[in-house]
Amino acid sequence: MESMGISHIMERLPHRYPFLLVDRILECEPGERLLALKNVSMNEPFFQGHFPGKPVMPGVLIVEALAQTTCLLALETESADSDTIYLLAGVDKARFKRQVVPGDQLQLEARLLKCRRGIWVFAAEASVDGQLVASAEIMCTARVL
Repeated sequence: MESMGISHIMERLPHRYPFLLVDRILECEPGERLLALKNVSMNEPFFQGHFPGKPVMPGVLIVEALAQTTCLLALETESADSDTIYLLAGVDKARFKRQVVPGDQLQLEARLLKCRRGIWVFAAEASVDGQLVASAEIMCTARVL
């Protein structure tokens, strides 16, 4: 699969600026894994207050970027219609290893672990320059609007 840009992502996800945290899909194996990219810029609105003079991407937003990546994998796997939305159902085993700062390119990887009774479970990892930044087990569920 060739990479997919922001237009494809915006067709799939309901998120918009400033909460759309995935810029590009680099690789996708539906039902298996998805690798995405987030370019972290000093222009991000959260850097004004987190932390002035020492900007650090909030861990909760790294987890949100991972959750959006898992949603994209679920959507690419299911080929769901446009009325389907994936909602965060849980985050387990979240760990943070290093800070993410302006100029970093955040690689976001989601691997599907299982899908039972409408609950999707993923292993998700974020890395910068090949170094693990954060990891979590993320659960989501699909709802038709």
